[in-house]
Amino acid sequence: MRHGKKFNHLGRTADHRRAMLANMAISLIMHKRITTTLAKAKALKKYVEPLITRSKDDSTNSRRVVFSYLQNKEALKELFGPVAQKVGDRPGGYTRIIKLGFRQGDAAEKAFIELVDFDENMLKTPKAEAKKTRRSRKSAAKAEAPAEEAPKAEEAPAAEAPAAEEAKAE
Repeated sequence: MRHGKKFNHLGRTADHRRAMLANMAISLIMHKRITTTLAKAKALKKYVEPLITRSKDDSTNSRRVVFSYLQNKEALKELFGPVAQKVGDRPGGYTRIIKLGFRQGDAAEKAFIELVDFDENMLKTPKAEAKKTRRSRKSAAKAEAPAEEAPKAEEAPAAEAPAAEEAKAE
């Protein structure tokens, strides 16, 4: 029975699962995005996020703990270098899972998992102050502009006309 067992075993033995998650974590750290099944992506998220949190504190103990999980010096350098700098002020949620549909061979649900701060397309960049425009039709705006100029032109001769009529009357 699986009472109280909260993580997905992924159909593997404990050693196989641990090795697979370590390899996927190394690939994620080195490449910033990997494509896999949705179940593996969810399991990897639970595996790698505590390691990224550990990397924010660059101490000997943190490096040793993370190395015990990853067993890869290049991934450790990458994690404690550029990755830790980018996520330094983020309080959590370092990865994003985006579903890609179903695999044709076995209909497994595919997804990619990526490090949030390394995706240039999804990063929120400060937008330049966009000028605020009125929501009106352009034809109405063009029609108003000549209409405003026309009365001014008509008023000037009309103002001169009464003065001319008064002069003629006298």
